[in-house]
Amino acid sequence: MKESSQAAMGKKMGSNSAKMFAYSANPNARQVYLVGDFTDWNPTALPMSKQGEKFVKRVQLQPGEHQYKFFVDGEWQTDPAAEIQVPNGVGSMNSVVKV
Repeated sequence: MKESSQAAMGKKMGSNSAKMFAYSANPNARQVYLVGDFTDWNPTALPMSKQGEKFVKRVQLQPGEHQYKFFVDGEWQTDPAAEIQVPNGVGSMNSVVKV
């Protein structure tokens, strides 16, 4: 009974959702990482896998808005496919995903 009430509480509070990120702006890139507020901006926490001409990564995110970027061969890049971009306070932009 305790397990089922914990599961019900998790549903009420909102659970993580899987989100697929894809980077295809430079198919010749050697290393691409997904970086964001959900990784504490650690540039090597989430390496992306190459699939054909793009790099992909599926992550579990809490509901809400999350800022992120790609770290591509040592260079920060926004997601050209992101509908929302916001200033990041250090002179460039971050991409935003809503979950």
